[in-house]
Amino acid sequence: MGKGVYTFGGNRNEGGAAMRNLLGGKGCNLAEMAGLGIPVPPGFTLTTEQCNAYYTNGRQLVNELKAEVMDALRWLEGARGCGFGSTENPLLLSVRSGARVSMPGMMDTVLNLGLNDKTVLALEKASGNPRFAWDSYRRFITMYSNVVLGVEHALFEAELERTKERLGKHLDTDLSAEDWKVLVSAFKDIVFEESGHPFPLDPMDQLWGAIRAVFESWNTGRAITYRRLHRIPDDWGTGVNVQSMVFGNMGEDCGTGVAFTRDPSTGERLFYGEYLINAQGEDVVAGIRTPQPITRSQAEGTGLKSLEEVMPDSFRELDATCQRLETHFKDMQDIEFTIERGKLYLLQTRNGKRTAMAGIRIAIDLVDEGLIDSKTALKRIDADSLSQLLAPVFDPREKDRLRKEGKLLTKGLNAGPGAATGLIALTAAQAEKMAQEGPVVLVRVETSPEDISGMIASQGILTARGGMTSHAAVVARGMGKPCVCGASAVQIDLARGIVRVGEKELKAGQDWISMDGSTGEVFVGKLSAHPSEVNQVLVDGRLKAEDSELYQRFAKIMAWSHAAKRLKVRTNADTPHDAAVARAFGAEGIGLCRTEHMFFEGDRIIAVREMILATDIEGRRKALAKLLPMQREDFEGIFTAMNGLPVNIRLLDPPLHEFLPQDEPGQKEMAEVLGVDLGTVERRVAQLHEFNPMMGHRGCRLGITFPEIIRMQVRAIAEAALNVAAKGITAVPEIMVPLIGTVRELAYTKTEMLDEIAQVNKERGTQFACPMGTMIEIPRAAITSDKIAAEAEFFSFGTNDLTQMGFGFSRDDAGSFLPEYVGKKILEDDPFQSLDQEGIGELVRISCEKGRATRPGIKLGVCGEHGGDPRSVGFFHRVGLDYVSCSPYRVPIATLAAAQAALEQ
Repeated sequence: MGKGVYTFGGNRNEGGAAMRNLLGGKGCNLAEMAGLGIPVPPGFTLTTEQCNAYYTNGRQLVNELKAEVMDALRWLEGARGCGFGSTENPLLLSVRSGARVSMPGMMDTVLNLGLNDKTVLALEKASGNPRFAWDSYRRFITMYSNVVLGVEHALFEAELERTKERLGKHLDTDLSAEDWKVLVSAFKDIVFEESGHPFPLDPMDQLWGAIRAVFESWNTGRAITYRRLHRIPDDWGTGVNVQSMVFGNMGEDCGTGVAFTRDPSTGERLFYGEYLINAQGEDVVAGIRTPQPITRSQAEGTGLKSLEEVMPDSFRELDATCQRLETHFKDMQDIEFTIERGKLYLLQTRNGKRTAMAGIRIAIDLVDEGLIDSKTALKRIDADSLSQLLAPVFDPREKDRLRKEGKLLTKGLNAGPGAATGLIALTAAQAEKMAQEGPVVLVRVETSPEDISGMIASQGILTARGGMTSHAAVVARGMGKPCVCGASAVQIDLARGIVRVGEKELKAGQDWISMDGSTGEVFVGKLSAHPSEVNQVLVDGRLKAEDSELYQRFAKIMAWSHAAKRLKVRTNADTPHDAAVARAFGAEGIGLCRTEHMFFEGDRIIAVREMILATDIEGRRKALAKLLPMQREDFEGIFTAMNGLPVNIRLLDPPLHEFLPQDEPGQKEMAEVLGVDLGTVERRVAQLHEFNPMMGHRGCRLGITFPEIIRMQVRAIAEAALNVAAKGITAVPEIMVPLIGTVRELAYTKTEMLDEIAQVNKERGTQFACPMGTMIEIPRAAITSDKIAAEAEFFSFGTNDLTQMGFGFSRDDAGSFLPEYVGKKILEDDPFQSLDQEGIGELVRISCEKGRATRPGIKLGVCGEHGGDPRSVGFFHRVGLDYVSCSPYRVPIATLAAAQAALEQ
């Protein structure tokens, strides 16, 4: 392992933006900003490699690293002209985490490190501000004790509240230096009582403890949960950034804040942010005080003073610096800053978290502004986030009705767009438990990183404090969750489980609220949702394209994606309506039409059950004759909806017992409808019972046992195609045989199908023909694909069953243990959600190679749920499939993912 510490700022800038993997996002960008001449407090970064080395070394800091840290610290003392631990001119430090991707609030930070009973006096003398010095000391004790020593933060907050109450003071800023001195002593007593050890006063001990704590925070429960949510590898590790302190809490000419170069909720090109006078950065991010707006335009109508008004010179410098950084990084920036006695310092810049709506707008605008090209824009958009654009929103008419009825509970900041309705939950644990029964909305005074699991479980998040850059807002935007922050009228009584707004009281676990993250409104009761603007244009037709800016941006991203991708994107659809929806979203055909779903509708189930009860082939044919016109009509509707596009139809797949009632009342009803005695039904249900139906009498095995079933289906397909052709519609059917394990199964079934088609052609004097192929969903079929390709004109990988049989997992039962497998790192992901590329993916690759060896032009696709998973789509592109198929509302996601896969090659 190479160099472990890199300096930035001052006269020794050793890093840069290209070193993100080594230095982490924060460290590399601090070095990059310093290299640009932007005012950055100097410091040094311990690399992400050192985090992994820390764990490899038994959670100990190696001696070589300590030597590098000491060298960098001596350089920093020289660069700042002060000494670490000096009782004359002390150097104080911040110690912060920094992984290669942003994980807001998930890891730990320590500020004001280096203070003790002696250095605080030196700070008091150097600053000429005793209140500032002792305020900084109490902040340091609170933060260090919580992060490094594990003392509960709430104990210090309770002591602070008791002191303010005793002194008759309401705000922290009302306390004097003498008050803070008393609290510092009380805080030390808390540390000793809780830990059994005095608070550490040696600055070097403090520094080593903080570095270890930041490395440890990489593996806290909240960090692990966040990594799983965002699929961040565990072995990336975090860097540690040790930086000289600058102070926003020295007085009224000081402040701290967070700024975005564009609105992270809407994407509008609008300098945007929040700040606090006489505060430190954690005050803004933690949501402890509701911050003030940065710009005049933000402050308009709020009664609050903007930074633009209060500190106009600092504002102009900040504005110019932020625009410079956006131009340099060619993306929307999220910036932390501190103003110390009128001088601006930047503490961080990173590509800002944004909603899906904002992400698309920003990407398109940056192209229009000439900063990036359309290919770069596509690569920046999270494909999964497109689902947010298709999610329902509240009906404006219902909102108007509730307003008139006095059910508008409160209004806060519209921190994360979208609609959420649920029962009130007041803690993360409560939200997790309640979410197992139904939807919940998490209501907190403010959220903290410990709330991450409850935020994941909730439909939306409402906080009484905090702004647009608070923990709740930033994390919710990253998750795509609706969020309303800073709803100051909300009061929470945890002991009674009550939310109070004015005279209204709502009970956790009993009362429903509905929140609109796009407007900040919160209503009492349930609100129903209506389709998003994109749906209103494409599906409902109730909105014109030219009247929706959101749709126009969505359409542009889809157009760019179609131009960039190689993979076709089809849909899984069983009805004309689903087919039409998918086509509106850009589907290029149907990759899976499940014929069994058609059998459950209306009177059809009666004919199906009649066929199952038949004791001979004539009885089955009689029942199937009733199904034929129904099935033919289904196909005519689908062919019409997909005019000119391929429709891949899977023959009957599930075992016959799924069409029969398993309960006695249902069996009695079936007997009455069919005019048979109950015993006949009970005997047939018993005969069809299987111990392992997923591997039993289903798929092609049904067609081999009862060829008259597939003959009826094939006839329906052929006649439907010929019927719509007579009306000028181009039908492009493909017939797919499910669940084959040997080529002989396909050959037998294909003979039956070709014979039935020949009969149709003879009867009609036509020459109908269509491709015939198979699903590859049994490992044996994948391995023998060279033989199967001699009969099959296409393969469609049924990755759901292929995963079941490849792992030996039952998809219906695996939920009881797969979370443990993922949690204990036995598996990286749930293989039913994202394709296991190492194992099941290898079966797909082998099958592709063997199939092409026999039939070079064979068409290859996938129709499992993995066809709509972006990471799986990337794999399917790399192995050379021709198309993926997914549910209609995943078509846009798969389309963008296919474009991204093509651009990455």
